[in-house]
Amino acid sequence: MFKGIKCIGLLTLVLVLQLAVSIPVHAAGKPLVVGMELAYPPFEMTDAKGKPDGVSVQLAYELGKALGRPVEIRNMAFDGLIPALKTGKIDLIISSMTATPERAKSIDFSDPYLTTGLCLLAGKNVRGSTIVDFDQPGRTIAVKKGTTGHLYASNNLKKAKVLVLDKEAAAVLEVVQGKADAFIYDQMSTYQNFQRNRDTTRPILKPFQTESWAVGIRKGNDELKAKVNRFLFEFRKSGGFGKLGDRYLKEEKDAFQQLGFPFFL
Repeated sequence: MFKGIKCIGLLTLVLVLQLAVSIPVHAAGKPLVVGMELAYPPFEMTDAKGKPDGVSVQLAYELGKALGRPVEIRNMAFDGLIPALKTGKIDLIISSMTATPERAKSIDFSDPYLTTGLCLLAGKNVRGSTIVDFDQPGRTIAVKKGTTGHLYASNNLKKAKVLVLDKEAAAVLEVVQGKADAFIYDQMSTYQNFQRNRDTTRPILKPFQTESWAVGIRKGNDELKAKVNRFLFEFRKSGGFGKLGDRYLKEEKDAFQQLGFPFFL
């Protein structure tokens, strides 16, 4: 009896070891390393305890669940994300990144998961309602380095001075202090920055360039790209994006509806 139990136990151990060897590495829990800049609330930020949080963070965690892989969030400067992806330091970029033709030359993108647009945070007493009004001699336009606002300004603004800054907060401060006439950024952030600086700024939310955000993927990684696209489709179909919007952007969602702008998440 005892020898029989020992044999059964040995056989079970052998089967378990064989099964473990046959499991693919990714299914066994190889971390999915996701790069983002945790300085863009409510999409990429840290909570009161210093842990990653926000729409993009939760999206990354849900993607990890769907792939059966734990997620490691790697915080880095926005303009360092693409180099990190290309050199294999991260597996994906989920950082409110616009899929542009220029970026697509060096990395691949998933299907779009969010549509937004570039607009202006202007000084409260600065005249103008369009980007053309602000692209005038004597005007200063702030942009954040490495963003599509920076790219747009470099390619399209011919008369105004373009002030390139490393941080969103620094660009907002230039407008608040009257050192810049406007700041080019996305609609949601522009509205939020206006809410924090009502006495000194005003939002011009009508976009002058429409954009789509997508997940950045290393070129040639077609298998992962297909899995990400399948996840995004199913996540939207199941109402996942709507729940994230209600959790992190309820006030903004209501405000955009009142202003007559479509809510993009």
